[in-house]
Amino acid sequence: MTFHGKTVVVTGVSSGIGADTAKLMRLQGARVIGIDRNSPTLSLDGFVRADLSEKAAIDDAIAMLPDHVDALANIAGVPGTVPADTVARVNFLGLRHLTLKLIERMPEGAAVVNISSALGRQWADRLPEHRALAETPSFEAGLAWLTDYPPPQDTYYQYMKEALIVWTLTQSQKIYLERGIRVNCVAPGAVFTPILGNFVQMLGQDHVAKEAGRVKRPAFSDEIASVVAFLCSDAARGISGVNLPVDGGLSSTYI
Repeated sequence: MTFHGKTVVVTGVSSGIGADTAKLMRLQGARVIGIDRNSPTLSLDGFVRADLSEKAAIDDAIAMLPDHVDALANIAGVPGTVPADTVARVNFLGLRHLTLKLIERMPEGAAVVNISSALGRQWADRLPEHRALAETPSFEAGLAWLTDYPPPQDTYYQYMKEALIVWTLTQSQKIYLERGIRVNCVAPGAVFTPILGNFVQMLGQDHVAKEAGRVKRPAFSDEIASVVAFLCSDAARGISGVNLPVDGGLSSTYI
């Protein structure tokens, strides 16, 4: 697996999975351009500060990115402890807007990897709603749809991760056939990152205690980063349209 001569954009680059993804891909030869609202704490080949909850800010960031991009790792995300509107904007609508704009600069053989979540595993239970949201044509139209059909507040984070999975699965083959660009998701379980405590707060101690026995331990962020890098690489050139669990076997315990 090598990225020599490749230009990669990594969102959420300043901490956690995003930082480890950027480090790994640079070690393998990539030119990495990071996007984050916070200053980076690692060496990069370029950095764009942006609030990915705002369409105008995303458009401004896109204008500062290279004309040629070989891979996009959509790592940025917010937990369910922030306002629901922000969850929708960052975890789905902003990610989708950035991706659709950047693939116009990506050659055949390029790749997009989105970070979904093990908490999105019930996407099939709300498939009609997620398909309808996926088919909205723009950032603004997505916001309007969510106003007309508001998701449950207590599972808003899960809902938007489900929506991301459905959008990836329903759009990936169209993008692959038309442009030769692969689009996949990685679905982590619990990960030792700076926002792990927010997820404990969001889910509640009882839920966390109940689920803890299903896995050996939370993942380290570099364990997720290595899978993101693999899916961005030519070594995964036959993989498109998957939502790959990287959860220490958690998903297998629900069968």
